[in-house]
Amino acid sequence: MTTTLIFDMDGTMVDSMPYHARSWAEFTRRHGIAMEVDEILRRTTGRNGVECIRELFGAQTEEARALELIAEKEAVYRELFEPAFREVAGFGEFEGQARSRGLKIAVATAGDQHNIAFVLRHLRLAVTPQAIVGGDEGLPGKPEPDLFLEAARRVGAAPADCIVFEDAPFGIEAARRAGMRAVAICSSHPAEELAGPHVLAQVRDFRELTTSNFLENLDA
Repeated sequence: MTTTLIFDMDGTMVDSMPYHARSWAEFTRRHGIAMEVDEILRRTTGRNGVECIRELFGAQTEEARALELIAEKEAVYRELFEPAFREVAGFGEFEGQARSRGLKIAVATAGDQHNIAFVLRHLRLAVTPQAIVGGDEGLPGKPEPDLFLEAARRVGAAPADCIVFEDAPFGIEAARRAGMRAVAICSSHPAEELAGPHVLAQVRDFRELTTSNFLENLDA
């Protein structure tokens, strides 16, 4: 049995959530939407792009128009985040150690192919993850489990052999629904919002997992 690590992207691999917040603020200003950014993030984090836009513009929004609008918003996000790009502390080292131990690595994110390519280009991982599932592939976003289940399917792993790394409540819930264990990365939400019987650890960043010998203890 080989353990598979499935990583959410925004707020988990990269410290991008402040820039998503700023891009939502700019997007809603342009479109005259009177909704606080905190409320937008609460409703949308973990959901795919079409679902996000329908939260703001209504469920009747046609898919083509929703895709056009989310593309606008995400372009603003990438423009804002690029000069300040940074990983969640310790991610690269932790991912490399996990890979060297023979663990399978996958990414399951509500982000689209453009955001995924942007993040991977800047992270410069030594090896591309064995599976990458994005939010523009037609699967429902979190808290539905589909993104995580598809990542497991693509690497040939049983859900019970997967550990999800997540920073958002919808993602922690999606891991539970998928029958997977989880690690809460408390970069954008407090630990009490990322709790559950399936949660193995709650940490601020990946440095805490490295210093606590998390990977070594998986084999114990």
